[in-house]
Amino acid sequence: MTDSGTFLKYGKIPAGRTRGPRSAIGFPGAVLLAILFAFHAEAREIVDMAGRTVRVPDRITRVYCASPPATYLLYALDTSLLAGLNYPFTGKHARYLRPEFNSLPVLGGWFGQGKTPNMESLLAIGPDLMIDWMWKIRERTAVKEKVEAAARTMNLPVVYMQSDGLEQYPEAILFMGKLLDREERARALSDYGKEILPRVGAAVSSIPEDRKVTVYYAEGRDGLATECDSSYHAELINLAGGRNIHRCEPKDLMGMEKIPLEQVILSDPQVILVKEEAFFDCIFSDSRWQNISAVRNGRVHLIPSLPFNWFDRPPSFMRFLGLQWLTRVLYPQRYPVDIALETRRFYKLFFDMDLSDGQLKEILGL
Repeated sequence: MTDSGTFLKYGKIPAGRTRGPRSAIGFPGAVLLAILFAFHAEAREIVDMAGRTVRVPDRITRVYCASPPATYLLYALDTSLLAGLNYPFTGKHARYLRPEFNSLPVLGGWFGQGKTPNMESLLAIGPDLMIDWMWKIRERTAVKEKVEAAARTMNLPVVYMQSDGLEQYPEAILFMGKLLDREERARALSDYGKEILPRVGAAVSSIPEDRKVTVYYAEGRDGLATECDSSYHAELINLAGGRNIHRCEPKDLMGMEKIPLEQVILSDPQVILVKEEAFFDCIFSDSRWQNISAVRNGRVHLIPSLPFNWFDRPPSFMRFLGLQWLTRVLYPQRYPVDIALETRRFYKLFFDMDLSDGQLKEILGL
């Protein structure tokens, strides 16, 4: 893997970039006009996190991120570079995001099942390059082919950032900062991750396997979808020193594997992490769950999700904070972090937000 802070080549070479007109026009016409009005900009060659040599413009001012992890990271680096959103944010989530971000056009992206971007809108906006999130890219071959076919159609450079897990995120942040000429900002964000990861690791590394807190990650409105212990969707459980009760290899990247309630009851987790608020609101009153240790002992926790989920879906830099929250949930004596203070620190750094007491209570569900 190439060092994220080092690009292979720099040089003034014809970029071969085309930019479509800003007006909303038909897709075939946009392609034709993009070719007719092509211009050659100064460019450099880089090596992306997939090891591909890519020619990108020297000056990048507008970026389309093809999947949410990249979009979220670019929000933290420099919101003004974003060309559009993968999906709209509403309600309380939107209240924690900058107005200029919420007003961006919704362009879609290659994420979930059956999702594709709005090519017509994308061409009309004319971004300088496309960034896609890569996770074990060999397993995303079909998506990769779609992404690169669309990029070829628009004569648009596509760059991959890689984040196989949270421990790779500091490197991904530095790569993005180098690519987009936001190195100082990227260094500050990356340094946060480099500080937190070993701190948590030191707190939980000595826990014997048979003494680890057992955890069930409840997804879906009924709480009966979950993730294998080896899935990146649930990697925070392992990093926080917990033991995921669902021991298996994931069937696919999407996850959310259905599990019978009887299996949860038999495993009797000590802690339940809940993704959906609707399930959290009913688990304590649902008689079927009452004999599980986590429910009896009041160790059921709704995962914070403002403005982005701290744990998963999509996996993002929020997991730096989510990891600390979870480690404190599982081992308050081993990791007695002041989560309110740490949340204020994190939001100031990543979102440039000074949280009010009311906002802090809403975020933490206090």
